[in-house]
Amino acid sequence: MQWLMNFRVLRGILKSFHGFHPAPQRLCSRFLSGPGAPSWNDYVRPKEFNFASYVLDYWAQMEMEGKRGPNPALWWVNNQGDELKWSFREMTDLTRRTANVLTQTCGLQEGDYLALILPRVPEWWLVAVGCIRTGIIFMPGTTQMKAKDIVYRLQASKAKGIVTTDTLAPVVDSLASEYPGLKTKLLVSDQSCKGWLDFRSLIKSASPDHVCIKSKTLDPMAVFFTSGTSGLPKMTKHSHGLALRSFLPSCRQFLKLKTSDVFWCPSDTGWIMSMLGSLLEPWTAGSTVFVHHLSPFDPKNMIQTFFKYPITYCLAAPSVFRMILQQNPTSLRFPTLEHCCAGGEALLPEEQEQWRKQTGILLYQAYGQSETGVTCGIFRGMKIKPGSMGKAIPPFDIQIIDDKGNILPPDTEGNLGIRIKPVKPLGLFMCYENDPVKTEEVECGDFYNTGDRATVDTEGYFFFLGRADDIINASGYRIGPSEVENALAEHPAVAESAVVSSPDPIRGEVVKAFIVLTPKFLSHDRDQLTKELQQHVKSVTAPYKYPRKVEFVPVLPKTITGKIKRSELRKKEFGQM
Repeated sequence: MQWLMNFRVLRGILKSFHGFHPAPQRLCSRFLSGPGAPSWNDYVRPKEFNFASYVLDYWAQMEMEGKRGPNPALWWVNNQGDELKWSFREMTDLTRRTANVLTQTCGLQEGDYLALILPRVPEWWLVAVGCIRTGIIFMPGTTQMKAKDIVYRLQASKAKGIVTTDTLAPVVDSLASEYPGLKTKLLVSDQSCKGWLDFRSLIKSASPDHVCIKSKTLDPMAVFFTSGTSGLPKMTKHSHGLALRSFLPSCRQFLKLKTSDVFWCPSDTGWIMSMLGSLLEPWTAGSTVFVHHLSPFDPKNMIQTFFKYPITYCLAAPSVFRMILQQNPTSLRFPTLEHCCAGGEALLPEEQEQWRKQTGILLYQAYGQSETGVTCGIFRGMKIKPGSMGKAIPPFDIQIIDDKGNILPPDTEGNLGIRIKPVKPLGLFMCYENDPVKTEEVECGDFYNTGDRATVDTEGYFFFLGRADDIINASGYRIGPSEVENALAEHPAVAESAVVSSPDPIRGEVVKAFIVLTPKFLSHDRDQLTKELQQHVKSVTAPYKYPRKVEFVPVLPKTITGKIKRSELRKKEFGQM
């Protein structure tokens, strides 16, 4: 309870709301023609943009003028029954205080790097926006990271500061000899820790007067580390253009959010999906960001949350919807939920259909990367094609290309490419920080090569096949892992699967499936089950795609962001581990 009392004290400092500065007038005249209605086109490229002043301060102004409803900007809950609601006016005040803590108390400057490793606690939002206000480049990271993960990120970025919890503080301290460059260490906790500054105490005494920097649209804003599914994670640097893209008409049409929406994105705070779904997209529309601490993640808890709170929109990884469906609840007819969207990995068509049957709600799909944000998806209200990740979202021009950057015709397998010449679109990453070689490697003619294999039909719908290095070449047949995994997922014995290539003396490579069984099938005869699964795949897709090898495993290797590490399985098969 003491933890919650700290925030009640924070609310108390806002009564006077002194030091409030309205958003720039040009926001009202150029961005909006009434609350939430953008007027810029998809290809506008203003010289300056800052999310904190152009969005957060704008909605604070709308609240002050009585032009926004009573819904909070941030609505936070946890499993202990604690609950916190902050308005946009309160968020503006607190993030300005945070900006002063970062610059005045900690001595951080524009362009410095700050590691932000927090769970789903309100301070994550305060620090992220505080960094945007000051030009400090923040680097979100999941709290599931181990010492080697943290020190790698600190060394790679040359970070001058870190914000984390009392759980990870000792881990950071143990790395002092490997990385002595930390100028400041901020602790978010009710406990004290020697050598660490108490963020909660500092913000209470900080001044609410702060003038946001006039950041250039193409100035750096944040760094997201890739999943590390193959090799060490790369630092993808994003400019303020990533936030500006949420203003553009196509992004607004993709989600069609309203100020009355309560938007829940349960993504881990270390992912770019959390940045997009729990901050940029909903707050640009003036919607409420709903946050559940969810520690640990529990699908039963999620179901209860949907029934208890007026959530209207959910954006999550397909695995979240999958785990909810596996609970076999008596009812999934949630009273207020209107729209659901899955992103971050391939969505299986049968899961899409099962969700529709049990909830009465269509499950849309989006596609993106750490390098790109959301690039294509099924727009709200658009026709859903099972297995498709939707159409390109402007200003991205997405094509299927060959290895030289030539555009391929519809229904032809190739690389998913995003046009970067003559002008790189807003929202695409700036570069891989400190790695010009890898940055150059992903340029393919006039396109950025995502490294993903896909096809596109004549209507412009894209279909994901797999990572380029995951494609299996068996006797001249090219097989995408997701094709086989989709087929396996239709069988009741399969809880999860990962498909990779395996060496074969005759065919060169064959399909191998690593399978995690559902509880009901754990006692079944494995040889018989293997034959049954192979026959099942032959019956639902092209027979040559069936897994000639099957291995049952208790768990699949995954990155700290939850993605399956096929590269690890593939190396194991080819004797490289």
